Amino acid sequence: MGNRAAAFAIAVPTTAGPATAPPLPARADATGSPAALHGDVPRLPVWFFGFEAVLAASFDIIKAFPQAWPALVLVGLVNITVSLTVLRGRLRLAKALWRGKETRKVAIGLVAVRIGSHLLLGAVGLGVTSTLGHVCFALVMAALTVGLLAWTQRTALRALGLA
Repeated sequence: MGNRAAAFAIAVPTTAGPATAPPLPARADATGSPAALHGDVPRLPVWFFGFEAVLAASFDIIKAFPQAWPALVLVGLVNITVSLTVLRGRLRLAKALWRGKETRKVAIGLVAVRIGSHLLLGAVGLGVTSTLGHVCFALVMAALTVGLLAWTQRTALRALGLA
């Protein structure tokens, strides 16, 4: 059989004194990353922020395509349905994010960017009136929304020691 024990390194503590128990390890979630001892808090997937992106871009979408309002209502209903069914276990994180100061700053900042940019461009005489201009604004607002919400989630999870 041979000497198998010689093939494995064995760590032996070299300090003298009373032995202390090592700290309890964090549980690992399905992805292998440590989950919290505070309770398992799964991440909201980035694709979920796409719903918020569409809703954030809805003003410009309606300005560009007035007949699109039923589709936006449908996206809102799908958002609510997905939130209450597929992502039910993650609602705790979503509620915690909305209670957080940073998420409110992001929401207020997005509204300020929306209103401020349209007012500023209108004051300078470059108001967005074309379909292409509204589509571009919608894309920028959608990208800002997804990016900022994903960043806020990552920052919050890192602050809690969960990322």
